[in-house]
Amino acid sequence: MIIDTHVHIGTSLNFDMKEEDVLYSLEKYGVDIAVVSNCEAASHDHQRQLLPESLQKSQIQCLERSLRFARENAGKIYLQHWVKPMEEITSELKGMIEQNLDVIKGIKFHPFHAGVSFNSEDCEKYVRLAAEYNLPVISHTGTEFDDNPKRLFEMAKKYPEVPFVMVHLGLGSDNREAIELCSLQKNLYGDTTWVSVKSALEFINKCGSHRLMFGSDSPIDGKDTYAFNFKGDVSLYQEYFGEFRDMVSPEDYDNIMYRNAARLFKIDT
Repeated sequence: MIIDTHVHIGTSLNFDMKEEDVLYSLEKYGVDIAVVSNCEAASHDHQRQLLPESLQKSQIQCLERSLRFARENAGKIYLQHWVKPMEEITSELKGMIEQNLDVIKGIKFHPFHAGVSFNSEDCEKYVRLAAEYNLPVISHTGTEFDDNPKRLFEMAKKYPEVPFVMVHLGLGSDNREAIELCSLQKNLYGDTTWVSVKSALEFINKCGSHRLMFGSDSPIDGKDTYAFNFKGDVSLYQEYFGEFRDMVSPEDYDNIMYRNAARLFKIDT
């Protein structure tokens, strides 16, 4: 059993991640369940400049597309709702979440592409929304101030009853600071998206295997993201599917590849 907790759909910036590519990759590479978020909720480009209005979609529009995908693939596709922190939380949005909690399994942030710091009130109001519906908070982390693992750590300390997933464990770093922060806060989880097996082993050593989950960003590098990166080199995810299994105990492997995700996101397996 494999649950990929970090999968995308949507066309935004230079990304074109199709539903059919997600389904193809799950089938071809033996991934049983994907937890998906819609990148069309990104409001800022790679230089953190606000996208023109013609390229913006509301989070309601993004959620509607995600829900259609999940409903058409029941039991295989679940959702993290990618929020736009600068938008207000409307009764319409809350109603959509309330009516679809069987497939909406988390509240997703991308501070870099939202142009806002994770420790801002704009983000915090959505953390409170997650707490209201007993949903985990999932956030991209990198090396800028706004998306630094420290910002997630600060919010996790403030809301100890809410589980937080530190996606990437600090993308572009050696992951050490992120792992140390996770070791200090029991409601902080990590994922393996672009995280080396070496760092995953360090995470297990410092935090235990019960707080790390498999994630990939698929199909960000195309429908064969699980096999090859955008340069055509063998993807690091092949290590997770292969030799990583022999580096850890069977219990640790199953924890990371599906059990933790099933528990955190309340997914029946």
